[in-house]
Amino acid sequence: MPAERIPMRHVLDVLRLTHEQHRSQREIAQSLGLAQSTVSEYRRRFAESGLPWPLPPEVDEAALEARLFARVEGVLVPTRPVPDWAVVQQERKRKGVTLQLLWAEYRAQHPDGYRYTQFCRHYHAWAARVEPALRQVHVAGEKLFVDYAGPTVPVTDPATGERREAQVFVGTLGASHLLYVEATWTQTLPDWIGAHVRMLEYLGGVPALLVPDNLKAGVQHACYYEPTLHPTYQDLAAHYGTAILPARARHPRDKAKVETGVQIVEREILAPLRHDVFHSLVELNYALAEGRERVNGRPFQKLAGTRRTLFEALDRPALRPLPAERYEIATWRTAKVSIDYHIAVDRHHYSVPYALVGAEVRVRLTAAMVEVLHQGKRVAAHVRAVHPEQRGRFTTDPAHRPKAHQRHLDWTPSRLVRWGEQIGPATGAVVATILDRYPHPEQGYRACLGLLSLARRYGAARLEAASARARTTGAVSYRSVKSILASGFDQLPPDLVAGTDATLQLPATHAHVRGADYYRDALAETLGDGVGDGRTGDSPTAPLTTHPTAHAAGPPLVLLTSHPTGGALSC
Repeated sequence: MPAERIPMRHVLDVLRLTHEQHRSQREIAQSLGLAQSTVSEYRRRFAESGLPWPLPPEVDEAALEARLFARVEGVLVPTRPVPDWAVVQQERKRKGVTLQLLWAEYRAQHPDGYRYTQFCRHYHAWAARVEPALRQVHVAGEKLFVDYAGPTVPVTDPATGERREAQVFVGTLGASHLLYVEATWTQTLPDWIGAHVRMLEYLGGVPALLVPDNLKAGVQHACYYEPTLHPTYQDLAAHYGTAILPARARHPRDKAKVETGVQIVEREILAPLRHDVFHSLVELNYALAEGRERVNGRPFQKLAGTRRTLFEALDRPALRPLPAERYEIATWRTAKVSIDYHIAVDRHHYSVPYALVGAEVRVRLTAAMVEVLHQGKRVAAHVRAVHPEQRGRFTTDPAHRPKAHQRHLDWTPSRLVRWGEQIGPATGAVVATILDRYPHPEQGYRACLGLLSLARRYGAARLEAASARARTTGAVSYRSVKSILASGFDQLPPDLVAGTDATLQLPATHAHVRGADYYRDALAETLGDGVGDGRTGDSPTAPLTTHPTAHAAGPPLVLLTSHPTGGALSC
């Protein structure tokens, strides 16, 4: 055998030129740039191998190399039936298929074939040449691999007997191989985020990178070059000060640690529990926690210590500390700021700075808070309104209003009434009456402010007296109170106002007040003078009409418009 063997593709060229084109040894040597002795050696080895030409489909380069040469990489290769390693590799990708199972099937077909150790050795040698594996060196505290296991665990309702399948979340640290396992009802975003939070609290720290599979809850769009992460998943990473590096699609070796962890969970935790019946998710998680601690505390087969001791020595010192507050799951939305500088979230309106009217903002929603962000900066935060009766209402921060609106909205009906009552009860009552007069109290704000401002010009005492006078007359308005103050009616003697419902009392005697007796006497004097048809006016029955032009201070002019005798009298 030559000291340095040429590549197998040249050996195949030698055989092809020999058997298909029937070239001579010299021609082959000149064509391929080989020594004639080398060409002769390969021809001899092929003739001794007993292989036909063309080669059978199951004989690839590796199998041909094993048949032509007694040693491959210093390992003696027996001349036994060679499996189709490509088929073996493809079958290994199927769930639950192991090399031991494939070897058993191979031995069933070829009883004189390889033993299990040689079978595995030849397979790995072939795989190393066909698909070289990347040896990953995991730095302490750097990567935390996460994924969901394939198998689910049934949970039975003790009352109804209904079965529900629980999902199994698995996390594995790269350096120490420490396992975390937890059951959740679904693989949706809330369960995915919640499992991460509890896993980080179990570890007591935060790794530099999270390496998930392309689960929809974590990765919205799987892309080889630039995957799109879910905003909530990004928010979780930002909260804990870590980063997310999704594994490439169809590249399981990118997350080989968690794949191995999932396999351990399936074989050593879930398999022993396959006959157990669980009646709640809490009960199932308790059993999974026991299995997790058992695996983490079991000694390695080829290494010293356990996963737990290796974690304490390597990963724990390198993990970043947890933040002071636990992450609260949040959802994200997009909203447009309305003309009234509010956004609508679940039919409730929250204010943002008025300068953002018409802008598009991002809204972060938690169970208790509503946060509004614009260009990556938080511009507003409100307590979330969750009760149905709060739908359609407004939550407004006064600082978000324009200055003009702030000055206007600083006043409220209750505040105006309280200000009026500080002057006096009558003034407070007038303010309340003015506000009640309008369908919208805001429409009466200016009138109330004008009323209250009269105290600066006339004094609080006169304003209170004028308000009482306005309530007495029923003319309750800003103009009436101002008129009373301007005319001085508020300064009339207090006996003119008898309580809040008093009426104006006129004096009993006055020069312009005459009474019925005065007019009776005047009529008697007129009739007694014989005016008209000569009859005496002892018992006149004709109605009397006072002339509208009669002077109020003198005797009235009386016109007798009719008389029982049919005559007409005039005066």
